[in-house]
Parts: sequence; structure tokens; C-alpha cells
Amino acid sequence: MKACLVSRLGLAGILLAFLAGCNSPPRAPAPVETRGAVGRSPATAPVPAPDTSAASPSSKAIPGSENAGKPGFYTVQRGDTLTRIALDHGQSWRDLATWNQLSNAHLIEVGQVLRVSPPGAVTEPSGVVVQPIGSSAQAAPKPSPPASPPAPAANDSGLSFAWPANGTVIGTFDEVKNKGLDIAGQAGDPVLAAADGQVVYAGAGLRGYGNLIILKHNNTFLTAYAHNQSLLVKEDQQVRRGQKIAEMGKTDADRVKLHFEIRRQGKPVDPAKFLPAR
Repeated sequence: MKACLVSRLGLAGILLAFLAGCNSPPRAPAPVETRGAVGRSPATAPVPAPDTSAASPSSKAIPGSENAGKPGFYTVQRGDTLTRIALDHGQSWRDLATWNQLSNAHLIEVGQVLRVSPPGAVTEPSGVVVQPIGSSAQAAPKPSPPASPPAPAANDSGLSFAWPANGTVIGTFDEVKNKGLDIAGQAGDPVLAAADGQVVYAGAGLRGYGNLIILKHNNTFLTAYAHNQSLLVKEDQQVRRGQKIAEMGKTDADRVKLHFEIRRQGKPVDPAKFLPAR
């Protein structure tokens, strides 16, 4: 009887202890430790700030930007090509590539500043480029403007030009829409070098000119021959006045014709003032 009573009392104690445990407040959960944030809970750990030390693409330095606006330099505009820039400044595109250390002449970007006159040259406000001789050389004085237009086939460099084709002139120089003369002819008619010079461009990479040849005659004059059917000379080749350099065609044109330009210091001038009368 006594053993049974003890047994019942023991069972009741266990039941009371269990009930008491169920009514007690829950214990706080064990703290959670996060790797790298010892002693801090995940809710209070600081969020790392974004790394702003790397330069953004928009802040990348444009090549040559330190020379922007200086004489003898040009800032690339949208739509420019190295050939166009060279033609407009009376230079060879190969020289521009060398002076500006361009490994790929097809890769220039808007805003890039390119050297367009030889290293060491002095560019006068009038646009004339003077190459100093020695460290003590002074820039040559600006020539006075001529009182009247130069006589045909004569110019200030002693260079004379011959007609590049025998056809009729169908388009004249007007400084806005036509930068040279348009000469009519038949497909295959000969196109002749207007003066002795070096081929600085032969190709079709200049929009609006078709198959084009550019000759450099000296440090002052270039001539351009556009819309050809075929090109008979290569870049860097020396040619003589009257030599056949191309055959007339209508590439990038509405009819067969030769578009002929004379450029002085890269600027178009009226060829009629430099060609002999006929």
C-alpha cells in the first residue's frame, strides 16, 4: 500500500513539473553569430558602401584632350574619317596616323584631338604651316594677300597645273555646294595628274567621292580626282604631270564625270584660277 502511494505521488510530481514548464515564459533564442561580424546580429551589421574608386566609362580621358584648341590640332567631329580630316588639312592620312600614333587608322572617336601639322611646325593664324629650321628659327611672316586673283596656271609656290581631263566643264566652283570642277566625259576616258606629285590616297573610303585619288604636290597643294571607274596608281607612288592615273566613271555620282579639286593648305580653291585657258 505504501509503495503504491509513493508511486502515485511520484507520477503526480512529474505531471505538475510538466504543467509548470508549459506555463513558464519562453526562453530567449540562442544568439546567432555571423562570420565576419563577431558580436553583432545580422540585423545590425552595416551594409558595405559601393566601391566608387574605379573611374566610370564617361570619365575616361579622351586622347589628346590636353591639346584641344591649340594651333595645329583638330578635334574629331561626328562623321569624320581620318581621310576626310587629312584632305581638309592638306596632309596624308598616313602622316596623321604616324603623328598621332594610331595603330588603327579606322578607329578615331568623337572628341579625340589629333595633330594635323608636322611635329615642330608653327601654324600661323592664317592657317599657313611653317616648318622651323633649328631651335632659333623664327616663323616666316604672313604673306600679304594678293591684290588680284593669281593668273591661271600660276601660284605662289611656283607650281603649275594642267587640265586633268579633256571634257566639257559641267559644274563650276561655288565654295558651298561644289568644291571643285565637274568635267564631263565617257566611261573609261583618261584622268591625268594635274602636276607632279605623290599619291597619298587611292580608294573609295570618302563618302560622296566614289573611287578617289588624292595627290600631294608640295606642302601647300593637293589635288583630288573623284568618281573614277578604275584607279591606276597606288598610295605612295610618285606620278608625273599628264600621267594617266585613272579612268573616268560615275562611282557615287549621277552620271559619268570627273570631279576635280585643288586644295591650298587643305582649303578648296577655284581650279579655274589655276588651270590654263582653253
